[in-house]
Amino acid sequence: MLFRRAVLAGLSALVLAPFSVSAADLPDLGGKTVVVVTENAYPPLQFVDPKSGNAIGWEYDAMNEIAKRLNFKVEYQNTSWDAMIQAVSDDQYNLGMTGITIKDDRKEKVDFSDPYMRSEQFMLVRGDEVRFTDAKSFAALTDGLVGAQPGTSPFYTAVYEILDGNEQNPRIKLFETFGATVQALKAGDVDLVLTDSVAAKGYVDSSNGGLKVVGGALGAEDFGFIYPKGSDLVQPINAAIAALKADGTFDALNKKWFLDYKMGE
Repeated sequence: MLFRRAVLAGLSALVLAPFSVSAADLPDLGGKTVVVVTENAYPPLQFVDPKSGNAIGWEYDAMNEIAKRLNFKVEYQNTSWDAMIQAVSDDQYNLGMTGITIKDDRKEKVDFSDPYMRSEQFMLVRGDEVRFTDAKSFAALTDGLVGAQPGTSPFYTAVYEILDGNEQNPRIKLFETFGATVQALKAGDVDLVLTDSVAAKGYVDSSNGGLKVVGGALGAEDFGFIYPKGSDLVQPINAAIAALKADGTFDALNKKWFLDYKMGE
């Protein structure tokens, strides 16, 4: 099961407690250069802005702020997801960031930072939906359709935690963007869209009763930065992550990228 991808606004950006490190406690890395690899294919964490052509996103903002606080220079490079963990393990890059789920088997190759984000999927439905109230009852609704982007966390959550584990299940209708899935839900073309709690609240609050959330959290996973084994960046960046959680910086980024930013608008 590949629980890695997430759609635009389909990620939970929960901040993890406790917070104990202030900015004054952070180490100074003396202006060294840190080569950070990503893939620019995981909105809104990192992607190429279709308007400007610039690489932007939550992870860029977070990493730039971490670099500022720790006094290091960031050199960004790109590679494919498939190559990333091995390339970082081989010390080709100092750090990798692309919404990488922290898993024990991956820890055999790379070191992870502390979690900087948690992804949890929630069931977004129309406000008048009464046919199902949770994942089990949706699965039993044989004509119920879920809208998702292929290869995303909501897609895999739908496949493996709601339906039957068949990635070709015709009950999953595929869309190119998260916004398209929500529009399809509103139009009645699908009956369910999975998204994170922050984005779900935003959609529900702005829907004037047109949308609601049912059931509990599904598909929880924590994201971390990766480093070559034994990297001396782990502890300083963990300290910066704690500081950015503590002072609300991550909360502001969550709002910026998961609620306010509208892909393609």
